Amino acid sequence: MRLPATLATLLLMSGCASPPSVDANIAQAASSPGRPEGPELLARQTERIAGRVFIAGNRVDLLRDGRATYAAMEAAIRSATRQIDMESYTFDTEQGTRFADLLLRKRAEGLEIHLIFDAVGSSGTDRKLFDRLRAAGVRVLEYNPMRLTDRVPLTVNHRDHRKLLVVDGQVAITGGVNISKVYLNPADAPAAADFKVADVMDLPWRDTDVRIEGPAVAQFQALFGSTWEDQHAYALPAPPPTPGWIRGEARVLALDGAPDQDRPAIYRTLIVAITLAQRSVHLTTGYFSPPPDLRHALRDAASRGIDVQLVVPAKSDSDLAMASGRAAYGDLLEDGVGIHERQGVVLHAKTAVIDGLYSIVGSSNLDWRSIVYNNEIDAVVIDAAFGREMEAMFADDVAASERIELAAWRARSWHERLLEWRARLIEPLL
Repeated sequence: MRLPATLATLLLMSGCASPPSVDANIAQAASSPGRPEGPELLARQTERIAGRVFIAGNRVDLLRDGRATYAAMEAAIRSATRQIDMESYTFDTEQGTRFADLLLRKRAEGLEIHLIFDAVGSSGTDRKLFDRLRAAGVRVLEYNPMRLTDRVPLTVNHRDHRKLLVVDGQVAITGGVNISKVYLNPADAPAAADFKVADVMDLPWRDTDVRIEGPAVAQFQALFGSTWEDQHAYALPAPPPTPGWIRGEARVLALDGAPDQDRPAIYRTLIVAITLAQRSVHLTTGYFSPPPDLRHALRDAASRGIDVQLVVPAKSDSDLAMASGRAAYGDLLEDGVGIHERQGVVLHAKTAVIDGLYSIVGSSNLDWRSIVYNNEIDAVVIDAAFGREMEAMFADDVAASERIELAAWRARSWHERLLEWRARLIEPLL
């Protein structure tokens, strides 16, 4: 979900940043002595950029939509015995109340419960909801409030876009799903039948999360703690230790991006992975406004024969964000990148699967805001079985999409071209 339009003036006044160059990362990856092939090369470079290692022995379940994610979250919360840590960009009144009721029941059982919500993403939420949680002893943290406080400086652009639930140090659920009523919009709603003119808030939303159980949960727990600490809130108690039990065969790494990083790991890792791909790059994103390095990496991969395919929204809650992305279609199509606009739903998922084995599910989009300004979190998974699930989901999205053809794209209207030009002027803020 995008920043409200009413913030546009403030954003422009706050100045713009630029995404970092990744040339040095690419050069280092390409020149590594005795480098391995395939996923092991990707794993080694991811670890180098992230500053942490893949952890083996995890079970990873793919949650293909909001309903599946909510069911998994509810089950995890109900099973909790010690501590619940929850983080969401949007925590709206309707679904927020539903989850607040679950959290309050567990708090009544004596559990430690912590909630982070973003001040902008949850700006429309009834504040009585958070007051009720606080009154019951839930520790609630508003990320970068849109008012002067003695805790953190007033910062308009830097937002917490992460979606994360960690329970008892044993289960982590993360991805693109906010706590929002849009995920329960029925697929057969009247609005869905008139997709082109329907209000996006009435349409079904298509998103993706993962449920992780195993030793890698400790990395997600640590990232939750670092977000809390960076906001200079009261100290959290030590989290429950993550058992080292083997739960599955997947190797997992928690990849973070933060507003105070000059060299965001998520962006750098993705560019290097695209550059090192040997067979295929299949990307799905809710917001597509690619900076120059990302456009170059995609075009270069397609030019050397890699199957590069993108699934992007056909309808979004930000017309300007869509227009900015469409302005980049021409060069990508000319170099052989396949672009597919997802029909029938509001696409909000953020996933990647490279060479069928290296998968990413998280909160980061392929746009400037995710790269430069947002607090993001992605789960990187190396596992053949999970990769096949990701490829199957990607194929389903492609089948439900309209492929953009170069000839038709060149013949688009001047009205569309003007909207694209306007959007490109402010694309770092979209």
